[in-house]
Amino acid sequence: MTEDQPYAGAESARTGVPAVDAVLAEVDGAVDLPADDQVAVFERAHDRLRRALDGQADDRADDQADDQADEPS
Repeated sequence: MTEDQPYAGAESARTGVPAVDAVLAEVDGAVDLPADDQVAVFERAHDRLRRALDGQADDRADDQADDQADEPS
């Protein structure tokens, strides 16, 4: 692999989760940036993905609490 050739499977990944897909698109665009600028993009992506995953965990916990509240005692 050289810098001029994209790696195998360089197609953009899509998850169907808009917040995650936006982060992936930003990371895809970082390939043309200088290395120092890429680091900033990756750090920002990490933070945004962590928040997205934390939000999904919160949503699942809310769903589980709702399910338990619906169960007869």
